[in-house]
Amino acid sequence: MKLSVVDQSPVSSGMTPAEALRNTIDLAQHCDRLGYERYWIAEHHGMEVIATSVPEVMIGLVAQATRTIRVGSGAVLLPHYSPLKVAETFRLLHALFPGRIDLGLGRAPGGEALEAFALRRTRDQAQFDVDDFPNQLVELLAFLRHDFPEDHPFGRIHVTPEAPGEPEVWLLGSSAWSAMAAGRLALPYAFAHFINPTGTRLCVDRYRAQYEPTERAPQPRAVAAVGVICAESEAKAEWIGSVYRAMGRRIRLGVRAPLPAPEEALRELAEGPHPPPGSDGEWPRVFIGAPGRVKAELEAMAAALGIDEIMAISITHEHADRVRSYELLAEAFGLQPR
Repeated sequence: MKLSVVDQSPVSSGMTPAEALRNTIDLAQHCDRLGYERYWIAEHHGMEVIATSVPEVMIGLVAQATRTIRVGSGAVLLPHYSPLKVAETFRLLHALFPGRIDLGLGRAPGGEALEAFALRRTRDQAQFDVDDFPNQLVELLAFLRHDFPEDHPFGRIHVTPEAPGEPEVWLLGSSAWSAMAAGRLALPYAFAHFINPTGTRLCVDRYRAQYEPTERAPQPRAVAAVGVICAESEAKAEWIGSVYRAMGRRIRLGVRAPLPAPEEALRELAEGPHPPPGSDGEWPRVFIGAPGRVKAELEAMAAALGIDEIMAISITHEHADRVRSYELLAEAFGLQPR
């Protein structure tokens, strides 16, 4: 099975955002050497705990610092941007790093309502309330693939820089809508299990059921993005994994502060509130444990979903623990180092 990475560039207490961004580049280099398939960088806004507000900048830096791993966005939040601008940005990245760039697209705001309003292309409330994501998505694909209808005025636009091929476009989501849209547009689909662990099987099945094959993409391709924390022992994994759990609790409470140390995380978790029963669904939101058990659980999930790639997102207070988590996961799955 293939393993990949989603990175939110987490900012820990006592760490600067600049250090978090440098840690992203360092982790990407490790994952490139370890044999991971792709490295996607998230987009979030107005959150002290997450440093990646502009993934396309980090994509260029990470691709420059690595050799063979695919690098992309997880995801560019298209409602905030012009499709032409996104097409130009990723065509430039593709020209610089041909065959290595993924354009992951999402529909979510990536922040609270105020940030979303400030980021939108229009401040007119009537237009702001209109969901034009489907039209944006089709327009972006037409720009990248040069296939506007003959009578469409945008067909005369020459998207630069021009280079053979194109970045690989993925649709990311955590809902049935994204699953159906990816299927009908014959796009590869990444389901955010770490965001919505109750809808994974339903959405992956719906994606396949709605898939409309094309010559470009004759078969559906789906991956699941899950939380993963590995350590040498179950006890250590639970210790460092408490930070991931505390981050989830904080976000539910509207707290965006940097990551707590494990001691503080455990104190916060003891206070509650706790997720309601069944909120993790069929599989846990985050797999925490020693490598052998995590491997067995991830393989069982992948087999049940019929997928051959898992994207792991690891959140720890110490950067060394995050690097080690990905090392242990790679060793457990027998990835071939590059």
